[in-house]
Amino acid sequence: MKHDNVIRILFIESSVEDAELLINVLRNGGIAVRPARATNPDEIKACLDESVPDLVLMNPTVPGIDTAAVMRQLDASGRDLALIAVVDGLADDEAVADLMVRGSRGVALRKRPDQLLAVVQREFEALSTRRQVRRLETSLRETERRCDALLDSSRDAIAYVHEGMHVRVNQAYLEAFGFAEFDDIIGLPILDLIAGTHADEFKNTLRALSKGEKVPQAMELLARRDDGGTFKAMVDFAQATFEGESCLQIVFRQQTVDAALVAQLQRDPVTGLFNRARTLESIDQAVAAAAAGRAGQAVILLEPDNWKDIVANAGIGNADHLLAALAAKVGESIDEDDIAGVVGDHTLGLILSPRGDLEHAALTERLRTTIAETIFDAGSRSLTVTVTIGGTLLAEKNANTETVLEQASAALRAAQNQGGNRVELHDPSAREKADAEREQYWLDLVREALAQDGLRLYHQQIISLQDAAGEHYEILVRMRGPKGDVLPSYFFPVAERNGLLPAIDRWVLGHAIDALVHRENDGLTTTYFVKMTLQSLEDPDLLPWLVRRLQGANLRRSKLVIEMPESKVLTSLRPTQEFVAGWRQAGGGFAIEQFGSGLNSFQLLNHVEVDFLKIDRSFMTDLPQHPENQKKIAEICKEGHASGKQTVAEWVEDAVSTSLLFACGVDFIQGNFLQEPAKVLAEEYMPV
Repeated sequence: MKHDNVIRILFIESSVEDAELLINVLRNGGIAVRPARATNPDEIKACLDESVPDLVLMNPTVPGIDTAAVMRQLDASGRDLALIAVVDGLADDEAVADLMVRGSRGVALRKRPDQLLAVVQREFEALSTRRQVRRLETSLRETERRCDALLDSSRDAIAYVHEGMHVRVNQAYLEAFGFAEFDDIIGLPILDLIAGTHADEFKNTLRALSKGEKVPQAMELLARRDDGGTFKAMVDFAQATFEGESCLQIVFRQQTVDAALVAQLQRDPVTGLFNRARTLESIDQAVAAAAAGRAGQAVILLEPDNWKDIVANAGIGNADHLLAALAAKVGESIDEDDIAGVVGDHTLGLILSPRGDLEHAALTERLRTTIAETIFDAGSRSLTVTVTIGGTLLAEKNANTETVLEQASAALRAAQNQGGNRVELHDPSAREKADAEREQYWLDLVREALAQDGLRLYHQQIISLQDAAGEHYEILVRMRGPKGDVLPSYFFPVAERNGLLPAIDRWVLGHAIDALVHRENDGLTTTYFVKMTLQSLEDPDLLPWLVRRLQGANLRRSKLVIEMPESKVLTSLRPTQEFVAGWRQAGGGFAIEQFGSGLNSFQLLNHVEVDFLKIDRSFMTDLPQHPENQKKIAEICKEGHASGKQTVAEWVEDAVSTSLLFACGVDFIQGNFLQEPAKVLAEEYMPV
């Protein structure tokens, strides 16, 4: 589940602590939660009116709460809501069955976080699917209305055919074939309107289309009118539906169509392959065939390695010659039934016809090797080039164009991140093995980075809206990879699973302090915000080491602020208290990020001394369109300022949001809209 996909959850729970524990389980599992809590029917109604939840997690033992009554309230709201009962165990079969009968869509075990996560993810995905289906149905109805209007006004003769019979035609079709009324043609076999010389070819095409095979290009044939006369026509076929039934849309065009011109317009001028539109259309057709049961197809993406360097060295004109030669080599290396086209500036797409998995792997590996061994002519220059290939096998389960392209693109990027000049095919059946290999690959990279100073320090400016003195930056870490610096989302999970986060944290903290010293020597006053992980908090040696490093730096004007997420602070309150007390005494600062995401975030400040509150990023999404988020941010700022805390809004992505945040009283803002992360120039200073 994507981390930026916020789920609004109503917790029906008498204990704030128990609700917070559930919230932390979900957040630790990668689910962003916008919580609300209710303990009685009136509060449930208020929450349904104000917060519009996606899911409801209910403790069925809350006094005064009846599952059936809650279900009636949810139904009365008119919204599509899933009720999940959260229980301690499943010892009582009757009680669990009763919960399901009364309306619970699922039962989650409080003491099994993995099972609870699975139930919440399943129900939210089901809800998202239902919402998407409703949107698609609405869009489909609107599209059908527009198609009907276009059908009636079209000058082309158009028919909808089901099992070889006419079920719908337009006026132009009646006129073209010489019929006076719709009733004269509805139910008539379309083969009756095809001249005998083309009847067998037309019949075979209909039979192939009924089996889900590829839609052919336009067919030229002789059509027969009702009075026995004939006319030449170009016929196009497309899969369609009519009144909920699958059928074919068949268009007869009497005007002369230059087939060569049509084919030319579908070609990319540089490579000679299908252009992007035609390639995506071919992928759509392959996906539709997979959904209908056709097995063994694959969608492949191919990119030359180091393309920017090639363009810079060879020039744009020669680069185009090289891409054309590369495309020609690709075309020679695939079978006649395969399709090659362009999907990006220098990205080629292949739709491979049905083969076995090993045959797909062999073909793509053979293609990669062939290109690597070829000397290409690019204008007056001769070049060699390697390519990276990523793709996905097509099956009914992933028969969705967007999903297929995402999987193929992810496979391509994964292969490039491993150095390029390789092939990676997405295959769900081999996922476990691939995951293990990828885990080991990234683990080796992390260990090598720690051993050979392969980490990189970046910073992103935090801008004051209240004219605060000095400069403020968020410190970010990257890892040197085969293709450039790598984001922490790639290697942090591996580092966490293998206990390497404390080592990374120490590297970042030490380098940040050295960078602060460097900036002070240049006459700058700087505040650095540095993230620290829970694994480091649990390291008893970290605080003494960090205090020694800070004291040794002897900073006079600059400051280091350590930040941790609200959910981590809440679940590790005592060690956080001890760390923050010692750290602030040594002159450091502390910030809570993702603040405001809990049920009672300010209650946390009674236990931990905090300098900055970094407001949860979920409030920034489409901020101008959500006045309730603006109100919440203003409340956080008001309460924070009253207790001497400064506020920071992250992920600010537009000027309008900046103005609104200023009006809400936010002290600092941060985001790529304001400044992209940049490499820290003082990273050569090593911790001692």
